[in-house]
Amino acid sequence: MPSPQPATDRHPHPLHALRETVFAIGALLILAGVGFLLHQPLLIPPLAASAALVHGAPGLPISQPRNLVGGQLLSAVIGFATLAVTGSTAWGAAIAAGLALGAMMLTRLPHSPAAATAVIVVLQAPHPVPFLPLLLLATGLLVAVGLLPGRIGGHHVRYPLSW
Repeated sequence: MPSPQPATDRHPHPLHALRETVFAIGALLILAGVGFLLHQPLLIPPLAASAALVHGAPGLPISQPRNLVGGQLLSAVIGFATLAVTGSTAWGAAIAAGLALGAMMLTRLPHSPAAATAVIVVLQAPHPVPFLPLLLLATGLLVAVGLLPGRIGGHHVRYPLSW
């Protein structure tokens, strides 16, 4: 019989929740700044969801760096491929999201916010360069900021659990 979860897993201490909130906001402000400087603000919605996973559920497999970075990049590539076939349509966006989900499952890179990246690519039709390098930079920044809470002040949750 599995042991019960510690109370801290069910009800996080308010200071831990505040700390994770501050780190998530910091990561997203950095990403917003980079996107603004490069005239690419499109990534904030799916990366906000990614930040919520990294900081709110750092122990989940879908929150780990391999899934975050790999799932986002794979979904973007699928979005660009779908865009090339369907054009920038709502139908194409729906197909891209479904294909991204399937590809992430097959490659064992599930990261649910990444499906939104495929949708954004189809609907907004950004140029692959600088979009893909910016996405790589942004996911790398999310992982880097995700490392900080567990290394500053003895936070009880370590991130990542696996690479």
